[in-house]
Amino acid sequence: MNINEDIRAVFEFKRPSHMPKLEWGCWWDETLGRWHADGLDPELRNVRWYSAGIPVNPTEGEIGDFLGLDPFRIIWPRPVKANAPHPRTEGEGLVKHAQEYRELKKFLFPEEPVELRYLKELAELKQQGRMALWMWLDGFFWFPRTLLGIEDHLYAFYDQPELLLEMNRDLLNWYLSFLPAMFDIITPDVLLVAEDLSYNHGPMLSQEKFEEICAPFYRELVPLLKSRGIHPLMDSDGDVTSVIDWCEKVGIEGIGPLERMAGVDLVEIRRCHPDFLLLGGFDKTVMHLGEAEMRREFERILPVMKSGGYLPMPDHQTPPACSLQNYRLFRKLFDEYAMN
Repeated sequence: MNINEDIRAVFEFKRPSHMPKLEWGCWWDETLGRWHADGLDPELRNVRWYSAGIPVNPTEGEIGDFLGLDPFRIIWPRPVKANAPHPRTEGEGLVKHAQEYRELKKFLFPEEPVELRYLKELAELKQQGRMALWMWLDGFFWFPRTLLGIEDHLYAFYDQPELLLEMNRDLLNWYLSFLPAMFDIITPDVLLVAEDLSYNHGPMLSQEKFEEICAPFYRELVPLLKSRGIHPLMDSDGDVTSVIDWCEKVGIEGIGPLERMAGVDLVEIRRCHPDFLLLGGFDKTVMHLGEAEMRREFERILPVMKSGGYLPMPDHQTPPACSLQNYRLFRKLFDEYAMN
């Protein structure tokens, strides 16, 4: 089996030829800076995450490939054009009301969010079983927040629900305008809808507001994804335990990264949702503590690894506290436990 077949087997609760070795997103600059100081070859490229002009397979070599991950690349078709204005500070918005949003739309919804040459090159490698594709999409909680800012977005659920619905309708229509043609070229092995709608005490909105503002658009997007053999998943940090029921009602089949430090109990989620797909789950905060702590963490998640339907990986990006030596040890232990 190749990497594409192994991911499919996991998602179908079948036994893969080997447990796919993936990582949540790309590594932080601080983590790579630490690893370069630890001796990582600075000539290796960090090209797992797509950006305009980037090669699929650089001649210098790719860091994840070098460190023993399975070959995969990430694309995130962003609904904001490259020439769009940026918020002045982190968490600040670009618009306050409907008129400002409509004026901003000339900077939104690009016709070619991912270069055609990149998709075709990636598709050729995937057809050969030599590359997997991980894809993110802006979600219907996430996208309005990027435009309104964190605080105004939450108020808008009560003060401007019509604006949120307008934004989400536009986002869905944009997806429907290009995803079918993209999927004719290549379909992702892993697809996550980015939301980040929870924090360490649970979701930041009620189920009622999720049903009103977000769920209708999931119910239109999900059938398109499933018609192409894609298992739609949700990406949300924080404690997502109660969100899983919401996901199941709109056809979302799995969730990650299942952050342990937010109180997520991976084993309990598997007990309550035996058919729900899971990603992440390995407590990233123990990766710098050495072999004994990492083994203890692998023992904790091992029953879920054995149950199928689970892609184990750090429960978000590997933190810079983890040395290159400890990351190599993590990969070695991963292989050991994946064989159990």
